[in-house]
Formats: sequence, C-alpha cells, structure tokens
Amino acid sequence: MAGAALTAMAIFACDNESLNIGNTLTDDSDQLALSSDNFDVATRTILADSVLALSTNCYFGRVKDPETGADVTSEFTTQFHLLDNVYISPEQKIVGRYDGRAAADSCDIVIYLSSPFMSNDSLQAMKMRVNELSQPMEEGQRYYSNLDPRQNGMLRTDGLRQSKVFSYKNLLDSDSQRAASTYINNIRITLNKPYTAKDGTVYNNYGTYLMRNYYDHRDFFRSSYAFIHNLCPGFFFEITDGFGFHAKVSDIGLRVYYRIETDTAVVNAQLTLAGTKEVLQTTHISNDQTAIQAMAAETEYTYLKTPAGLFTEVTIPVDKVKNSAHANDSLVGAKLTLQRINNESSDNRLLGTPSTLLLVQKDSLYSFFENGRVPNNKTSFYTTLTSSMNYYAFPNISNLVTQLWEIKQAGLQEDADWVSHHPDWNKMVLVPITYTTSTTSSSITNVQHDMSLNSVRLVGGPNNANEPVRLSVVYARFK
Repeated sequence: MAGAALTAMAIFACDNESLNIGNTLTDDSDQLALSSDNFDVATRTILADSVLALSTNCYFGRVKDPETGADVTSEFTTQFHLLDNVYISPEQKIVGRYDGRAAADSCDIVIYLSSPFMSNDSLQAMKMRVNELSQPMEEGQRYYSNLDPRQNGMLRTDGLRQSKVFSYKNLLDSDSQRAASTYINNIRITLNKPYTAKDGTVYNNYGTYLMRNYYDHRDFFRSSYAFIHNLCPGFFFEITDGFGFHAKVSDIGLRVYYRIETDTAVVNAQLTLAGTKEVLQTTHISNDQTAIQAMAAETEYTYLKTPAGLFTEVTIPVDKVKNSAHANDSLVGAKLTLQRINNESSDNRLLGTPSTLLLVQKDSLYSFFENGRVPNNKTSFYTTLTSSMNYYAFPNISNLVTQLWEIKQAGLQEDADWVSHHPDWNKMVLVPITYTTSTTSSSITNVQHDMSLNSVRLVGGPNNANEPVRLSVVYARFK
C-alpha cells in the first residue's frame, strides 16, 4: 500500500485534475484499488488583531495602504548585544576628556535598511525619534505587535530623546560610498548631546556614559544581560512625521568613537554593540482597524494581509471525507489548493504578495509561535506561492485529516456534546510567515510572522463567485 500510495501522490501532486487514477497505478497482482474524490472547503477572512512581535526581522516606516487608503505604521524596540571580547583602551590613553576624565569623541546609532516598500521613494523625507526605555523588555515575556511603549509607561521620561530627519537613501554618504557593492542604505542618529543618567550624573554624550561605566563597573560588561539590566535597557524607534517610507531593518549598531594616544601617534578606535537575534527586538504595528474590519467583512473572497492584519480560516471537511462512500478506505492523499486572485489595479504602489504560508490549527494559532514550533507535516504545514500557476498548494494534508477525525472520535466517547464544546476542532488558519533554516541542512529551525507589507486575495469566502475551494483526496483499499 505504501508503494502504491507514493506513486499515487506523485501523480496527484503534479496535476490536480488527474484524479481518476483508480486501478491504473496497480496491476491485478497488487490487489490494491485506488480511487479519488473532491470535497468543498469553506473559507472566510478573520482579523489577525495582533501577532507575536518578537522577531529577528524588524520593519520601520509609515505608508498609506493603497487598498484602503489608511495609514500603516511600523516602529520597533531593540536591545544591544555585547560582541565577543569587548574592550576599551586604558583610561589614561584616551585623548578625549570631559570633567577631568576620559570621554568619547562621539556616539551614534546606525540602522541598516533593505527591502524598501517603494524604491522610487528613496528620497521621501521622514522624521523619527529615538527614545530610551525605562527598563528592559524581559526574556520569556510575550510581546505582541499591539504593544505601544508610549502608552505602557515603557519610555524614560527624562532619558535620551533624539530626533532625526532622514530618507531611505542616506545622502550623508558620498556617491562613491553608495556605489560600492557592499553598501547598505542606512540611517545614522548621532547621540552627542549631553546625557543625564538615572543617578543624575551628566555626561557630554551617550558614548562617554558607556565608556565611564566600562571603567567604573566592568561587571556591567560581563554579559549582554548585565549590560541591558544595568546600563542600557534599549531604545524605541518611532515615526513622528512623514509618509511613503517602509523598509526592513536588516541590522542595527550602537557605536562609540574615541582616540588613543600611543607611543608614536594618535589613532582612532571604536566600541561597537549590535542589535541582533541574541537580544530582544519587537515591532509595534499601527493599523486602521475600521479599514481592516471592512475588508474582513467582504464575503466574495478571502484576504491575507500583513503586518498584523488579516488571516484566512479554512474549515477542513473531515466528516465528509471520512463518512463518505469511502468510510472503510485508507486515506493516502489530500491536496488543498488556494487560488490567488490577481489585483488588476494600475496603482504602482501595490503591496507585495506573501511568499510563504503556514497552515496551522486555529486552536494552536498563538501557542505555535509562542512555543517556537515549526511545521511538522502532521498538524501544521507550510507552502510557497507557485508563481507560474498563481496558487498556494498543500500537496498532502492527509495526516491532518486523519488526526482531526481521531481526535473527534475520542472526544465523542467522553462527551456527546464534544463538537459544540470544541467548535474549532476542524478549523485551520492560513498565516503569512518568514522562516530560517539550518546552516547544515534545509530543515526549518525558526518560524515568525511576516511583518512586511503584503496583501493577497484568495478564491473563497461565504459568497464565493468562483470555482469552489476543494480538498482533493486519494483513497486506497485492498481488493
């Protein structure tokens, strides 16, 4: 049966219309009969509300959604990670001086940008502000995209607040610098104004604050945890003015510049700290909920919209698959295909299309991400857009159908009203995701919500005017 099933699924995966395979895959000596059937699948759009915001991919900017005309704003917080072998030269060798002690010449934060919403808007003027956090965001806590640090008392009211006017293309860098193959667009925010620490000590700039604590409290630099909890809890980056810019934050660094006096010359040096996956980063999303709810209410199709916008709910017709004329057959294949509806608008500012989707049980939608799970091809699956055919396909979710059926049967043995007590037992959710893979294999090691600007309409919905969404299945039985 296993060999025949593999053969069946190979053909089944290649052509969704080639379902009348029957006995053509086996000869009489196999004593195995294969058959197929199709079942309609109900879908609808549901509100994502908010998503888990802990991510290695932050986004920053504000645009008007071309579909709704509403504003979408992405802002983020980050901590900084101590790189290996953190070292600042002995204090007596530092050239810069302030208040009789060593001082930094300057300090800045650099935000590296990639994947802009619209490359044509590379000179769009924007304004941002960097705000010092009052306390660290803690490991083990669940931070969602609707968490606003401003409204939750997370910003230090008398701390560092630095504004910056910027554009995607950094015109402070020379043409030759930007022409280099290794160049990445960036925003540089200088932190050279006087800084007052929580204990009231005033420093000539933020870099001097870090440098002095390196000399006076070396234990603050023994680990990223100690650094974050004693010296630098992190920063919140907010958009304060402008539209038309939205990009991925590919990297971020905090840099302290100083000069060292050697026996023969004065040389430049710097301390670099990084906002990386080793420390917490969160993204705060502001969406117009009225506009999002209006899209969710449309019934002629379904939506997927990021960031933190809309998901599509899929009701698997488990009872029909298992209680049909094939009740005594073995289910060896179940293919779910979701057709994309092309956007025919001539607006050149259309959002992108989600490239990868997760199919996950509705009851596990939040715990899947909170517990750091990855698709297991049993209760959760992933797929990518098949551009040539303009659809998303899950080639075989038969394990899911069988497991949902078994869960229901076990539940009914203990509770006759089990279904009414578990209304989402056969409901799945389509979620746009990004993922990372192992450096030594292609296996997925991490899954996160897609926080980029994407939107797609799918065939389906309660009042679907197109061909029904169907689950195409293959059965097998011994003759």
